[in-house]
Amino acid sequence: MTVKEARLDLQRRQRLGMVEAVWGEHKSAEQIVAILRSLRAAGELALVTRVNPVKAAAVVEALPAVQWHRHASCLTDGLLPTPSSGVTVGVLSGGTSDRRVAAEAELALQVHGVATEVMLDVGVAGLHRLLAVLPSLQPLDVLIACAGMEGALPTVLAGLVPQPVIGVPVSVGYGVSAGGRAALEGMLASCAPGLTVVNIDNGYGAAMAALRILRGRGWKD
Repeated sequence: MTVKEARLDLQRRQRLGMVEAVWGEHKSAEQIVAILRSLRAAGELALVTRVNPVKAAAVVEALPAVQWHRHASCLTDGLLPTPSSGVTVGVLSGGTSDRRVAAEAELALQVHGVATEVMLDVGVAGLHRLLAVLPSLQPLDVLIACAGMEGALPTVLAGLVPQPVIGVPVSVGYGVSAGGRAALEGMLASCAPGLTVVNIDNGYGAAMAALRILRGRGWKD
């Protein structure tokens, strides 16, 4: 893949304050390597999402400095910034099966210098688990809630806390869960006022929504 074929958005950081994210799932290892080399030549930090272990190994073999973030199924190239003081985003998941999506959101925030606090397995199947961590949520600025099955976690959370809550439907669940569609529709139909919802499994999109909220409040990385 040549730079012209990739058409890299090298002005995204200046225009939006966001590092360009590369969708890795439908790109070959060779294409990812070519893009990373181009981003590196431009002095840009790189984030590649949705990369399986086999493809990641091939990329790292070609570019040993690239970091493989196994839990997030992502690659990064370049030094991650030190988290800025003053803001923290909470990333919660209904169950440990939602971990990849939560980890993608966490990493996408870290790439932008945003501190995170992750709380896994606090779903509504055992509501006491969520209630137990509520005091820890109070100082956090924005909350991202990842949930599969019926996707109830963001609704419950948005009814209990004052912070902005971003719901991420996850493609986890039996039959009628329909690859995350049931969670998506449940979150969109939520009666909790002000709940924001992103696409299925879109941890990166949730992180960027949180980033826009923080920047709208005057935070600068």
